[in-house]
Amino acid sequence: MIAYAFPSLAVFVVCALMTLGGALGVLLVRNPVHAALSLILSLFGVALGFLAQQADFLAAVEIIVYAGAIVVLFLFVIMFLGIDRHSHREVEPLAGQRFLAALGVGIVVLGVIALIASSHWVSGVPSVSTNGVPLAPGSGNITQIGDAVFTTYLIAFEATGALLLIAVIGAVNLARKERPRVGEEVA
Repeated sequence: MIAYAFPSLAVFVVCALMTLGGALGVLLVRNPVHAALSLILSLFGVALGFLAQQADFLAAVEIIVYAGAIVVLFLFVIMFLGIDRHSHREVEPLAGQRFLAALGVGIVVLGVIALIASSHWVSGVPSVSTNGVPLAPGSGNITQIGDAVFTTYLIAFEATGALLLIAVIGAVNLARKERPRVGEEVA
């Protein structure tokens, strides 16, 4: 029994270290490009966890969509805005924003702890889906995920796409520099 549990424990420890290490890298590094690369490490750790739970489709989506497309979009926006340049960090634009941010983080952490304490989450069983119903015979994860995305979660799926599009348009508007018109002098 111990020989069977060791490989799965080792995979769990590796994917947990990758995920947490990448997440800490996102929070602690100052360079936004390095933070995006740390995010990729974290997403690969999550994909490894999906593979350990035999959720191959979710692992592929994690790597292709999130680590591939979304992080590339983040890097594009970072490079487009030129966030790498030095800024005046001694000037705080909104007085008290650090206190409010710490208060918000505290409220979210306490809320998550309260949700975990009041729920009866069960994890680690690869033979059942998220709602506890076993997969139908002859039906795979892809069919059930497709049905859920395009029926139950269609509004959330479309809202997420709209939010990403709005974020990109906002970043382009922020980065756009006013060019002088023909006949105007440059100051």
